[in-house]
Amino acid sequence: MRSANTTTPWTFLEEYRGKLYHGEWPTLPELFRITTARHGERPCFTIFDPGKISLNYREALRLVEAVARWLHSKGIRKDDKVAVTGKNIPEWTVAYLGVLFAGATVVPIDVQLKTEEVENLVAASKARILFTDEEKFQRFVDTPGRLEQIISLKKGLGTYVYDLDGPAAEIEEVGEQELAAILFTSGTMGNPKGVMLTHQNLVSDCFLSQGTPLDVLYTDVFYALLPLHHAYTMLAVFIESISQGAELVFGKKMVTQVILKDLKQGKITMFLGVPMLFNKLLAGILRGIRQKGPVAYGLISFLMGISGFIKKVFKVNPGGKMFHAILEKASLTTLRICICGGGPLAPSVFKKYNQLGIDFVQGYGLTEASPITNINPVNHYKETSVGKVIPGIDMKILDPDERGIGEVAVKGPVVMQGYFEMPEETAASFTSDGYLKTGDLGYMDDEAYLYLTGRAKNMLVTEGGKNVYPEEIENEFQLYEEIEQILVRGFIQDEKMKVEGIEALVYPAPEQFGGSAETGPTAPKEAVRARIEAIIAEVNQRLRPYQRIERTVILDKAMEMTTTKKIKRDSISA
Repeated sequence: MRSANTTTPWTFLEEYRGKLYHGEWPTLPELFRITTARHGERPCFTIFDPGKISLNYREALRLVEAVARWLHSKGIRKDDKVAVTGKNIPEWTVAYLGVLFAGATVVPIDVQLKTEEVENLVAASKARILFTDEEKFQRFVDTPGRLEQIISLKKGLGTYVYDLDGPAAEIEEVGEQELAAILFTSGTMGNPKGVMLTHQNLVSDCFLSQGTPLDVLYTDVFYALLPLHHAYTMLAVFIESISQGAELVFGKKMVTQVILKDLKQGKITMFLGVPMLFNKLLAGILRGIRQKGPVAYGLISFLMGISGFIKKVFKVNPGGKMFHAILEKASLTTLRICICGGGPLAPSVFKKYNQLGIDFVQGYGLTEASPITNINPVNHYKETSVGKVIPGIDMKILDPDERGIGEVAVKGPVVMQGYFEMPEETAASFTSDGYLKTGDLGYMDDEAYLYLTGRAKNMLVTEGGKNVYPEEIENEFQLYEEIEQILVRGFIQDEKMKVEGIEALVYPAPEQFGGSAETGPTAPKEAVRARIEAIIAEVNQRLRPYQRIERTVILDKAMEMTTTKKIKRDSISA
């Protein structure tokens, strides 16, 4: 995808080819050295705890290289696996990079997993050393199992990552085709699937996703709020930031007030999140506008419509100035770009952020594709699309139906090498001509923008033979504050005839019904049900007849969620 006559976000790499790297793309260690050569004195990793603690690129490189020397002194070499689990802190990224600088493969593990689940993934990946934080440190020290060392990501617990060092060593440099990371997508117990990603997979995805275009500047400040082990945050926040010399600020809690404080303190410019997070932030902004009264709310809504029209048609963004006071109150004035990933976002939410003057775009991808395959260009976004196919990626729709909907399949340098030690599962994930089957259903327009309709395994077929995609229906509820969670699925209406209907499982938002996260809703159940059913009826009027919800189940407890705030559909009993 390189052209000497075209300027791209990765054109600058040519200056370092043959000096700091020799392949088509740099490895991650080579990329970090290039960035340090360009921006060594700029802030790299920052956390507010409670005051500002920051490493610049030169300081971070010194620590990373020391970790690599220590790992080498412990016999860690190419093809060895080292696991990292813990909260989002600078020590996590130093450990991650240290493993790669040692020539080994890093295995990032979800910090929210139970200790026995972490043990299972450590065993499945054949990791020799584990970096962990305080929650699991003592357990692994007491029962290390097959692990040779347990290193603390928090000072004072034991051997601390920042204190590691080893003698000078000639560490073998790995190539871009070598395995960089193994990411576990699901199945933490039993037989988990580990996605194998090379240095080329991750670095090519990092730069090609900037080619939509999506400008990443060395003056940008990224916000690492979602767990770093997840492919979305690891690539789109962590690796993207270090590719251009931007600053990475680590978020501590997914609590709105804490987030807003971090955004203001850190002067965040690049904010990447998931639908649930952006829904809550927007709901708070709209609530504040409504509190100004119906006349003010009507006027602001009218002005937002004008702002959005100007932005869409004339490619000028007046909203930042028009709504500066509103954005200032929400600590959003420093934001340059917001990107939503990890799940579909309602077009209405996408639209309102852009109307307010924030360059808000949506992306799509999956762990098996490093993960980004689509991003909405800031200068030509489509609110109902999850984005345009990024350069260098070949995407097609398998077996499209009459609406053009079929399974999304991709091919390109970002696609995984397969599942770790699972050849049969790997083979089943690809078509005969080498395309990765994503498991997602959607269609594409003539400008290579992708529109998702749902997961293949979640699709319902009505009695009339119509395909119903639960995620399309769930998206209609994203701006209703009274609904904390909703899951749409099929149920058997007629056991004898095997007729399937559509039902919604709803967990009401506790705060909207007199309660709290600890107590759950405390309002009378009749009142809760009446309001939820009124919302369902309202949404049903907007849906096609065959999409309408026929049964509503009000839940007493919240449904289990992933670390990126998606409901674990497989954990919901029939």
